[in-house]
Amino acid sequence: MADISELLQLVINEGASDLHIEAGSPPSVTLNGNLTALDAPALTPADTLKLLREIVDDATIQQIDNGSSAEIGSLPFGDVEFSITVFNNAGAFGAVFARPLQLMPVPEMNDLLQIVVDKGVSDLHIEVGTQPVIRLHGSMTPLTQYPVLQPEDTEKLIRSIANEHQLEQMEKNGGADFGFAFGDQARFRVSIFHQKNHWGAVLRQIPNNLMSLEKIGLPPSIKDLLYKPRGLILVTGPTGSGKSTTLASLLNIINEERACHIITVEDPIEFYHNHKKSVVIQREIGADVPSFAEALRRALRQDPDIILVGEMRDLETIEAAITAAETGHLVFGTLHTTGAARTVDRIVDAFPTNQQAQIRTQLASSLVAVISQVLLPRADKPGRVAAFEIMISTPSIQALIRDNKTYRITSDIQTGTKFGMNTLDAHLAQLYREGKIAYGEMITVAQDPDGLLELLNAK
Repeated sequence: MADISELLQLVINEGASDLHIEAGSPPSVTLNGNLTALDAPALTPADTLKLLREIVDDATIQQIDNGSSAEIGSLPFGDVEFSITVFNNAGAFGAVFARPLQLMPVPEMNDLLQIVVDKGVSDLHIEVGTQPVIRLHGSMTPLTQYPVLQPEDTEKLIRSIANEHQLEQMEKNGGADFGFAFGDQARFRVSIFHQKNHWGAVLRQIPNNLMSLEKIGLPPSIKDLLYKPRGLILVTGPTGSGKSTTLASLLNIINEERACHIITVEDPIEFYHNHKKSVVIQREIGADVPSFAEALRRALRQDPDIILVGEMRDLETIEAAITAAETGHLVFGTLHTTGAARTVDRIVDAFPTNQQAQIRTQLASSLVAVISQVLLPRADKPGRVAAFEIMISTPSIQALIRDNKTYRITSDIQTGTKFGMNTLDAHLAQLYREGKIAYGEMITVAQDPDGLLELLNAK
């Protein structure tokens, strides 16, 4: 059991407003207006009494034991003075340690980035008219210990991380994107922009440590795809679903286990890959090469084995990626789609009608796999968990793509478990049965909610 000093230090570190201790419940803190229990056992009456005796004399304990409450005054702790109220609730001793509401000064960017790293935050939002806001486990949470940011505050914060070229881009185009390293702790993908004639920014954390297939949540069978000599592997999903992390982790496995020449084309470069067993060349759009399509054309003359396309965002890039996959290279790419069938349709629909039959034929022969993913808040503990749909190309699926019968791909995925396939809804059902996600989250992202309910009922 922690002592009072440890609990009060936690209140300060977390930016909480007060600490509650009471027999029968675990210690709790009020964070952003919500009372949150700490990950600790419920306090027994003896535990609570022991904690109170650290700060309360015997006469006050006797007074509380008679059924009244007592305001002890203030307790200095470091630079903070906590006001303390001790009480007896139906025989259960308790106390509230309230922290005076004192806003900290406007933070430096390093202070905010340290909070992001320490708390495992995904995004940091800097905008005029609100306190700095973090996205923690998918939820937007203001950092209430800081004041509301003024125009001069956001401009100062952004100037501390952006160079003159990036600021010129923002002034010219209304926004700019770039990568930024926070020492050796993490990298950030940064988007700076104008809004309501003020400066704003969103910084997304890119963890330094790449994950294994098991930690990501992908089955071991995915590893076999990384040894394919050629073809197109797509990682798809909505914005913020973890596509970049999945791709970087897959590429890291290849880098560690295969002697290859890897070329990545990104906007901006997110994960830095050192040369390991492979040689890795990373090119950034705008800094090293003007466009994805131009980078892909040049890459084919640079002796690559594996090419990663950060985003297949236009027809020219999609066409170049398919051509590279057909000409003997293993190509990885991303699309903002959910589900294998929609991914195939999205690629084909990007082309003029008179080219779509040819593209379906090319895609049928070159597509190796589609990994589609979504991120959901965990129900069993803090954090998020990924749900995947996995389609592996088989002769049957190749025929469906060629014959423009993509509406039947989901059926083939359902019956293709022996090939390592599964639908998104099947994985959602598995995560729900394991208690990892909530019912509402599962239904919200399901592709066929009625079919998913039937699947759960059948089990």
